Amino acid sequence: MLARFQQGIAATLLLLGLAWGYWTLPKSPMAALAGFGLLALGHALFLALEFVAVYVVNRQDSVPHAGLRNMVKAWVGESITAPKVFLWRQPFRSNSLPDQVLPGEGAQGARGIVFIHGFVCNRGFWNPWIEQLSRRGNVFIAVNLEPVFGSISDYVPIIEDAVSRVTAATGQPPLVVCHSMGGLAIRAWLRANAANGLSDDRVHRIVTIGSPHHGTWLSRFAFSVNGSQMRRPELRSRQASGAWLERLSGDEPKGRSNRFLCFYSNCDNIVFPASTAMLDGADNRLVNGLAHVDMAFDEQVMRQTLALLTPQN
Repeated sequence: MLARFQQGIAATLLLLGLAWGYWTLPKSPMAALAGFGLLALGHALFLALEFVAVYVVNRQDSVPHAGLRNMVKAWVGESITAPKVFLWRQPFRSNSLPDQVLPGEGAQGARGIVFIHGFVCNRGFWNPWIEQLSRRGNVFIAVNLEPVFGSISDYVPIIEDAVSRVTAATGQPPLVVCHSMGGLAIRAWLRANAANGLSDDRVHRIVTIGSPHHGTWLSRFAFSVNGSQMRRPELRSRQASGAWLERLSGDEPKGRSNRFLCFYSNCDNIVFPASTAMLDGADNRLVNGLAHVDMAFDEQVMRQTLALLTPQN
């Protein structure tokens, strides 16, 4: 569903560009160039507004402030990465790399991975990770969370299926890697898992990358069910579902967060203040100077995460 929607966006932008060029190029090459620039870089202008908000809001946070230079660098990086994800990988390459449910040569007995994407994303988000795991031969499943704008709690059966299948294929609890809202989805799964009398040991470790564990400032503009569920506690009065995150935290037993490795950034343009991506008791690791999507493909983040597949970790 999301892939088709984003295909439509990409096609619309292309058609607008062609129509604008056909209409303006013979009359005014400068006007044609300006129009092409707006279509190509319009998303960067929107991102710039987010980074202005990040710069202001994070000044009141406990995490060290990134500074203007790092913010600009993060904005440039996100402006380059975002089109790759939202106009190419997700709309056109989401099924190009299938799940690997049988271990490859040399990977027998190795631990598997479940990938859980974030808001308005699909499994194509993880393609750079999947390419690495395909070469290594590890078992992995990258889920699609649907309905796209449904409740985060509705994703529990999707995650349950993936965890069960990877465990059956490897004989070991999987590593779970989540981006953004995916970190809340796995916490909802853990709550449902415990309600059914099952242990958290069904998963090995959980890595979250820029997940709004304590909500996000931007959620005040959300109107979808899952978007409003990421509202910070002080905003819950605006919509009843805003209390979802508070109830989730209240239902969690002490010590569960010890299983989590949480990457967070002081330049995250979606989940901020920066400290909202941390969990008390978790292994919280600051990623300096990287934005929300770009952070998920950082070499160190990927290396430190995949290191958890080794027996000693």
